[in-house]
Amino acid sequence: MESAIIEAFQLTFSMDTLIAVAAGTLFGTVVGAMPGLGTMLAIAICLPFTFSMSNTAAIGLLLSVYGSSIYGGSISAVLLNSPGTPQSAATSLDGYQMARAGKSEQAIGWVTLASILGAITSCIILVILAPKLAQASVKYGTPLMISALIIMGIACISTLSAGNQIKGLLMGILGLFWATVGTDPISGELRFTFGSDSLASGIAMLPVCVGLYPLAEVFFRIYEKQNKIAPKVLNCTKIIFPRLKEWKNRVFTLLSSSVIGTFVGILPGAGATPATFMSYSFAKRFSKFGQKFTKGEPSGLISAEAANNATTGGALIPTLALGIPGDATTALMLFTFTIHEISPGPRLMVDHPEVVFSAYMTLFLANLLIIPAAIITVRFFGKMIKVPEPLLFGMIILFSLLGAYIGRGNVVDIPIALAIGVFAFACRLGDFPVTPLLIGYVLGPELEFNLGQVLTYKQRTGWGDYLLNQPVALILLIIAVTLVLAPIFNSIYKFIKQKQQPTSTKEA
Repeated sequence: MESAIIEAFQLTFSMDTLIAVAAGTLFGTVVGAMPGLGTMLAIAICLPFTFSMSNTAAIGLLLSVYGSSIYGGSISAVLLNSPGTPQSAATSLDGYQMARAGKSEQAIGWVTLASILGAITSCIILVILAPKLAQASVKYGTPLMISALIIMGIACISTLSAGNQIKGLLMGILGLFWATVGTDPISGELRFTFGSDSLASGIAMLPVCVGLYPLAEVFFRIYEKQNKIAPKVLNCTKIIFPRLKEWKNRVFTLLSSSVIGTFVGILPGAGATPATFMSYSFAKRFSKFGQKFTKGEPSGLISAEAANNATTGGALIPTLALGIPGDATTALMLFTFTIHEISPGPRLMVDHPEVVFSAYMTLFLANLLIIPAAIITVRFFGKMIKVPEPLLFGMIILFSLLGAYIGRGNVVDIPIALAIGVFAFACRLGDFPVTPLLIGYVLGPELEFNLGQVLTYKQRTGWGDYLLNQPVALILLIIAVTLVLAPIFNSIYKFIKQKQQPTSTKEA
């Protein structure tokens, strides 16, 4: 074990690996920050360059791009209300509000530190618990467990739509419906394609994200300008990190969000998006500052960023130890491992322990390099925001549509992105939240696939025995029901209390 750690240290800090990690961190941050691009595109661009690299340099490049691109999405989420990646959607809820209040430098500072600390916390947890967590991933990564986890993530919509639960739930259901377009994962039949072969694989992720956020934001800003509603000019040329005393009463949020992100990332197929919204919902309920969430509260940024960056470490457990992708992005990494004759699976930690330890070291190093990469990227965005609005809007639309097209090279994704952008703009005018739609859309395919397996198995056994044999999944389902019903009962309680208040005053 000691010799493997020493060898991993030497491989990680070799010149070619250091260059690959540094370049990957900067590239991932920049691409992640560009609206409409994101992690999958960044990884896909880097794949051809890994063929001629050494094993550790190739893995280091992909891991650094992986972690930094998730962070990079938070920069555009804060400055433009346009998450560069789906995982950063929750960041815009508080980050953009802080930026509009003239605190963009502080918002980026909170986001940067929360991202780094969340990722480092996950690395520390995984280095200590890696073998046992790999076994737990097999034990609890059942279809019912994953379905229950996803249902709980969807149930968080009721919390994120506080005060507007009906509209939020309707948008979440619409997102689930969008996810059904294309091929049925169980039967293989085509659904809702309207005879178009381009929709056989469903509505792609990038057009949805591009339409819901950057395009809708551009349309809304044009609307504001036409109606002489002058939006606050966002300006950020530097990063102001929070002082130590500002972390008071926020450390628990950081640690709990990091743990949630790590353990959700471990479950195969779960991904960072449900972890982010679960963490945000948890923090909103239990944080001292929960009432200020969605109004520009740093704890909201901490919960979102610590969780989504912690999943990068967690997702490596099923990917490396089992050969099962922890999320869609790590599925691309498996291809690189195969090219370099590394077979992820149960034998990897025995046959190539130096590769495993080197992976954690490079991920740790990449997260430390996020700070200089963030400074460079933020300076770029600071200059970009100062350009005339027509040029800025044109650049956002160009990069967004380019990202929507590059994702799978399908021209139909461009009009889809534009149509979704117009729809999202109309939703904003009608006060319909679009974030629940994204949650339903992202979680829908995995929910349908795993729930289909559950229903197939249930034909051979009763629901009672099946649920009782998996108590953890049953607990998650109970929590999901509680999350949906709690705001309703809370509203009823407040209504009754308001009705009783005049009577009490009169009697007094």
